[in-house]
Amino acid sequence: MPVKKGKFKKYVYCFAGGKAEGDASMKMILGGKGANLAEMTNLGLSIPPGFTISAEVCKIYYELGKKWPKGLEKQINDNLKKIEKVTKKKFGDFENPLLLSVRSGAAVSMPGMMDTVLNIGLNPDSLNRLIEKTDNERFAWDSYRRFIQMFGDVVMGVPHFAFENELKKVKDKYGKQLDIELNYEELIEVVKNYKKIYERFTKEKFPEKPKEQLYKAISAVLESWNTDRAIKYREINNIKGLVGTGVNVQTMVYGNMGESSGTGVCFTRDPANGENKLHGEFLINAQGEDVVAGIRTPIPIDELNKLLPKNYKELQRIRKILENNYRDMQDLEFTIEEGKLYILQTRTGKRTGASAVKIAIDMVKQRLITKNEALMRITDDDLDQILHPQFDTKELKNKKPLTRGLPASPGAAVGQMVFNAEDAEKWADLGKKVILCRRETSPEDVAGMHKAVGILTSVGGMTSHAAVVARGWGKCCVSGAGEIDIDAEKKEMKVNGKIFSEGDILSINGSTGYVYQGEIKTVSSSLSPEFKMIMKWSDNLRKLKVRTNADSPEDTLRAVQLGAEGIGLCRTEHMFFAESRLSIFRRLILFAYESRRIESVLQRLSSDSERIALEKEYSKVNKEYKKALSELLPLQKRDFRGIFKTLKGMPATIRLLDPPLHEFLPKNLQEQEELAEVTNISLDRIQHIISDLHELNPMLGHRGCRLGITYPEISDIQVRAIIEAAIEVKRKTRKNVLPEIMIPLVGHYKELQLSRERAEIVISKVFTEKKVKKGYINYKIGTMIEIPRAAVTADEVAEFADFFSFGTNDLTQMGAGFSRDDAGKFLDEYIELGIYDKDPFQSLDIEGIGKLISIAIELGRKKKNKLKIGVCGEHGGDPKSIYFFNKAGLDYVSCSPLRVPIAILASAQAVLIQKSIVSKKKKAGKKK
Repeated sequence: MPVKKGKFKKYVYCFAGGKAEGDASMKMILGGKGANLAEMTNLGLSIPPGFTISAEVCKIYYELGKKWPKGLEKQINDNLKKIEKVTKKKFGDFENPLLLSVRSGAAVSMPGMMDTVLNIGLNPDSLNRLIEKTDNERFAWDSYRRFIQMFGDVVMGVPHFAFENELKKVKDKYGKQLDIELNYEELIEVVKNYKKIYERFTKEKFPEKPKEQLYKAISAVLESWNTDRAIKYREINNIKGLVGTGVNVQTMVYGNMGESSGTGVCFTRDPANGENKLHGEFLINAQGEDVVAGIRTPIPIDELNKLLPKNYKELQRIRKILENNYRDMQDLEFTIEEGKLYILQTRTGKRTGASAVKIAIDMVKQRLITKNEALMRITDDDLDQILHPQFDTKELKNKKPLTRGLPASPGAAVGQMVFNAEDAEKWADLGKKVILCRRETSPEDVAGMHKAVGILTSVGGMTSHAAVVARGWGKCCVSGAGEIDIDAEKKEMKVNGKIFSEGDILSINGSTGYVYQGEIKTVSSSLSPEFKMIMKWSDNLRKLKVRTNADSPEDTLRAVQLGAEGIGLCRTEHMFFAESRLSIFRRLILFAYESRRIESVLQRLSSDSERIALEKEYSKVNKEYKKALSELLPLQKRDFRGIFKTLKGMPATIRLLDPPLHEFLPKNLQEQEELAEVTNISLDRIQHIISDLHELNPMLGHRGCRLGITYPEISDIQVRAIIEAAIEVKRKTRKNVLPEIMIPLVGHYKELQLSRERAEIVISKVFTEKKVKKGYINYKIGTMIEIPRAAVTADEVAEFADFFSFGTNDLTQMGAGFSRDDAGKFLDEYIELGIYDKDPFQSLDIEGIGKLISIAIELGRKKKNKLKIGVCGEHGGDPKSIYFFNKAGLDYVSCSPLRVPIAILASAQAVLIQKSIVSKKKKAGKKK
């Protein structure tokens, strides 16, 4: 949009007098706040007039070495004149001064991360005029002291604590507890001392020229885009592709003008549970930052109906207008200036997972949105939150709370207390679960907040920084626990006479606000009718089936209850780690090793006498080997029976032993000595075997199908256990059983050919022994595609496979050439540099590993057009990866039990996204 004279690019967009140069669709240009201010202006709401400097200016500002682009200053001044005309006030005029606020506003909401400056334009002359006009000395001096503090802190880098300490000194001097208790004479003293602090730190006097104040404030807001806290927030929330922040310059309205004034933050629906009612809080005689900063604990919004009923009624009317317009729950800030209500901003409200699901369902019922829109609004994080644990109600009955705060973000968290963000990061990196305990949190705390399992604050409300950020992340938070006294320097907390120190364990309930001493057991949360409805709608849309990765009947049952349609990966090695089984399996490994060693020696011996002696030893070793195998058989059968019963006719892909054998052998001397005693093998010999089996690079070593080929008896016993269990369950339940035997780590088709032939022999024997016909159990034998060679020769592999399942974790390791265990040392930097968009172990590298998968699918189905293909790596629960799998034509994805609902929703969303893309292409084709 060119400026009238056509001289410069348009950088500034006005919203004033009921008209705006923009709307809600212009978020990338104006930022979210600016676009919504324009939209609300056009809706006819009471918005303080102002203008928005486009986000592109932020980008140019940095490109020019922190300088304004040509033409920006003129456009700012031109738009100031427009505001002056509407307000009938003048910026810099002493008779009728116009005072301004400068706020940030990126296209994606980043609450509290960037800077704001209020009351710009105040100086001794305009201050006196403000006193005359309002006849309210306290209000004027309060506004001035706030301006000096914000300008000093935000624009000039004067430490925040320096101002706070000075304010505390004055309050202590006059025996005042709260800021609002200071009278104007005491505030004059605060202002005088503030200016001294400003001069001490900046080596210059506080600026009195309004234009200088405004220009410096605009530059400071632009620079806040690249503060450490803002960068960290974008990293944590994976916010990319933004050019910078918009800058909103707006007429000041005052909530600190007395008892008929106030300020507040509210949501058009409850962000914690989705209830369809106005939810929020406010403060009488306060400015906006007081609420969100958590300086005073605010009043619930319902109380506004008693104190200022006219404004409450107007707020309810605006709530309906905004929801009908945006068709979503809104988070809005308002100020009441001597009885007149102004809306300062609106944005799509952050909400908990449970709230997101309920709001989506309710808005479909209200015909505000469609079912498909509802599905697209719910994220994987929303569902993940819903599945978060809660405290065991039985244990809670016997627990007396220490205190209670506000239930700011639901869930249950148990951890050790820490008192600053840096310690939270350090302790969490050491594997500890921590509760971050703060008087109030600030944007500088975000990294520690993210690492903590829960957050506890002693002041602040439901819309404080701690509450909003925690809710957005689905992290448990209790805020405003007023009985708590936190001393961050001493690293201790006092509650009703009790003292707690760093490292003590707390349990906090973000759903009720209660805080408990010690550890309380957690349990899985119950699923709401709205959650089940979302799953039903997803089921009706999706094409991909969703299975689970489960190794026990208990995990299988949980996954089935959440919608799993079978098992995509059962890792049999996990069944050996129970203490009783591990002893048997260790014996099996030792005797298997010795059996192979003796066989090798026997093949080289020519002396009959030596052969006879060694054959006796071989017979003894082989007997122990078979004994260990026979002991494992019923244990494995029991596991498989439990899984098959739970599945009730759904398929189960069971992977034969995959890890290298040394992973099961003891590393400490005591366990090695115990093993020597049990096996009658000398300690020296056991240590030699452990050393010989140890692998420098087990990822590429003696594992997977290589074990089954060199130690076929182990695979035989597993295949036997699977088929015998299947027969027994089918006979008992009369339900179909569908075992799918997975041969792991195949790289060459001959590996699968040999493994399959051996398995078929075992299965035939079992059928004969159990006296059942060949087709009694409809089994399949297939492989996991996790080696690049298998992917590019998938046509050869498919000849001997009934199914493929992509093991994307190992395929990523071998395809990308870095270890999942060690890549953490450089992956963060790679992502920061843009080499990878995301961690390729969390979200599939579609451009690289995705091509290997596409090749394997094409080659495999070229050989067998009905070849069943799925994925069982962790990517099976990642929405972005699921979109690719859906497009690539897979039959199913498999993921951990708690990710099953996420995969179900993502599968439905993948269908909707694909339909949308096809529809857009068709429309584009018609236009051409």
